[in-house]
Formats: sequence, C-alpha cells, structure tokens
Amino acid sequence: MSHPAPPEQPRPAELINRLAEQTSRLVRDELKLARAELTASAKKGGVGAGLLGAGGVLAAYGFAALLVTAIIALALVLPAWLAALIVTVVLFLAAGVAALLGKKKVEDLSLRPDRTIDNVTRDIDEVKGHIRHDHA
Repeated sequence: MSHPAPPEQPRPAELINRLAEQTSRLVRDELKLARAELTASAKKGGVGAGLLGAGGVLAAYGFAALLVTAIIALALVLPAWLAALIVTVVLFLAAGVAALLGKKKVEDLSLRPDRTIDNVTRDIDEVKGHIRHDHA
C-alpha cells in the first residue's frame, strides 16, 4: 500500500513573496477605501458650505430688495423708523437660521476614515495572531 506524499511545504522565499504581494494588495485596497470615505465626506462638506453661502447671498439680496418694499408697506401703518427696524430684525433672523443650518452641516462632517482605520486595525491584529500562532 502506498502512502500519499505529504503536501509540499512552500519555501521561505516563496512565503516572503506571497506575504509581500498580499501586503501590497491589502495596502492598496485600504487606500482605495480611505479615498472613497474622504470623497464622501468632502461632498457633504460642499453641501454645508453651499448652504452657508446661500444664507449669505439670501441675506444680502433680502436686505436690498425686501427692506425697501417691506418698510414702505409697514410705514403705511407704523412710523417709518419702526417699520425699518422690524424688517431689519426679521431679515437678520432668517439669515441667522440659514447660517446655523449650514454650520451644522459642516460641523457634522467626519474627515476621519473610520472604516479604513477599523479595517487596518483588524488586519494588524489578524497578522499578529497568525504570527503568534505560527511561533507557538
């Protein structure tokens, strides 16, 4: 009866080559993931910045256009100075709300690639586990 030949063990040089290839592939994949996460965060930041800008533009146009018409309309029933004060306060409140909404969008951004960091940490732990297991 013949015994099957034991599986051939890879040579150390071959193992080192495999390790280098797999490490290189892993690093490339993690960098791709980090890039994707940062791109998504940057897009959200663009929306927040756009809302901040829109708040500023609305405040400027609103101040110029509505100020005159609202003051004239209110001046029909109130003293002109009071009409101007009321319109000014309302417009600045609206501008403040828009600016706060935009600020919140920007503050909610996370520029830290959390998934990538978690993956790399797991990968390092796994490699350490294999090294400990192989030396035991």
